[in-house]
Amino acid sequence: MAMSSSTANWHWKTKHVSGWAKEWFTSELAGASKQDGSDTITVERLTDFDGDVEIGQRKSKLITIYDCRITLTWSAEGADNTTIKGTIVIPEVSHENTIDGVSDYTYEYSTTSSTGDSKQIGALLERVKTLLPPLLEERFRAFPQALLDTHGRDITVIVASEGNTPSGSGTVTPARVPPTTAKSSTVSSGSTTTKTSGVINTATVKVSSRFMASAEDLWGLFADENRIPMWSRAPAQSKPVPGGPFSLFSGGVTGEYLELEPPKKMVQKWRLSGGSNWVENHYGTMTITFSQDSDSTSVEMVLTGVPKGKEEEVERGLEGY
Repeated sequence: MAMSSSTANWHWKTKHVSGWAKEWFTSELAGASKQDGSDTITVERLTDFDGDVEIGQRKSKLITIYDCRITLTWSAEGADNTTIKGTIVIPEVSHENTIDGVSDYTYEYSTTSSTGDSKQIGALLERVKTLLPPLLEERFRAFPQALLDTHGRDITVIVASEGNTPSGSGTVTPARVPPTTAKSSTVSSGSTTTKTSGVINTATVKVSSRFMASAEDLWGLFADENRIPMWSRAPAQSKPVPGGPFSLFSGGVTGEYLELEPPKKMVQKWRLSGGSNWVENHYGTMTITFSQDSDSTSVEMVLTGVPKGKEEEVERGLEGY
């Protein structure tokens, strides 16, 4: 039985497109030019590109995540035959500063040659620093949509159904995973002793689901702090070593890693923080198991030590992972 397109597109799929991104930036940035009065600033070429670019999909939403370091050469011409050539390094062109706006672009300038009066050269360099960033940022803002337009369809599952005809813009791809929804359950599990409040009653919450991705890819999405924002849509910290801390959803979930068997199992000390009203210093134990099948991966999350009365809150949160 084929899975509906809405269900098929519910889980994580990713595509790595760093090579394509380098070609895109090379094409879009080289030759970009800005003229202002007697001053003309031109991007000559891209000389270095380093970083990771991915497009992912979860819950039928396409998400871009990227963090690139770009080096360009530029030239400037001003009045009285004043000229400058140089390089500019943008250490971070990322989802955070392009879309989220949580940080500003940083520009590192250097000159390789110049002609003309020293004062005019200095004045022209200041014009470069004024005119070049907006010229580049216009292209940077266009990148996420170009990424979605070019590669979004590659990871979107389109399921043939009765009377459904493929559109001219793509092909119909059969779903390879049977219909499934996240399964969850809560069971009572006795009590736990805390440092501040003695014994509290606790429960165990279990959530399982199936993803159209490899166990290795899913492991990275759960553990790599650079990839966690693809699904959490918030800054994350993660040091996936025994004793290493993690923080998700801007501190809403915190803890540390206890055991790691990549890409099969991770065990964490885990708690809801912030406004969740968990007892101070109380942690549950989260065990996440990745079971690789031929064309999909089953993920089971088991959280023991959940304070009684908090089961539904935790269950909703885990299903939202």
